[in-house]
Amino acid sequence: MTERKRTPWVVGVSGASGTPYAAAVLRGLLAAGESVDLVVSRASRLTLLDETGIAFRDAHWREDLAQWLERGADGKPETFARPELDDVRYWGAGDLAAGPSSGSYPVKGMLIVPASTACVAGVALGLSKDLLQRVASVTLKERRRLVVAVRETPLNGQTLRHLVALDEAGAVVLPASPAFYTGATHIQDLVDFVAGRVLDAAGVPHRLYRRWEGELGSSRTPREASVGD
Repeated sequence: MTERKRTPWVVGVSGASGTPYAAAVLRGLLAAGESVDLVVSRASRLTLLDETGIAFRDAHWREDLAQWLERGADGKPETFARPELDDVRYWGAGDLAAGPSSGSYPVKGMLIVPASTACVAGVALGLSKDLLQRVASVTLKERRRLVVAVRETPLNGQTLRHLVALDEAGAVVLPASPAFYTGATHIQDLVDFVAGRVLDAAGVPHRLYRRWEGELGSSRTPREASVGD
């Protein structure tokens, strides 16, 4: 029997506030049976430490990632079951010789969640100052799917021009903007909506939020359990 070729999604986590969004996307990918290559920027480690209390370490990334994915958006530990990480590969942000830095390395695409304005600028300008930006540049040049979940407000003209440049280059610009028609009753519901829209843009199936079906008031009826419930 021929072994299945591993073709992962690259998930890049930049230094913007919003590490729960990244955790929800990662849980969604793993629940869908997708392979994941993870890149965590240096700046995002500070944000992760501030928002969750977790110090993400290269030498202990598997244990730190498991703790992160177990944590809910409200900061409570062990909200979610400990995930299986057998098909997750981690690459250090400074490793510019990493697999995903080359277009010949097979991936389905890249999801940057959350994307800071500095990250947006670097990718739009093709700076490739670290692995996250380099992989994004490779994703664009190879015409693969790039989803950029920008998390900042307000946006100035310079950032808006960078986002337009990314859109014109073929990226999906997806602001981290939660919706309320899904009947959210918890902060995790708002986070899962954004994560679900990221997965929608990637074409990955999930049950993270209630979809609009054209019926007013449907958000007030109980919804079916979703991934992680």
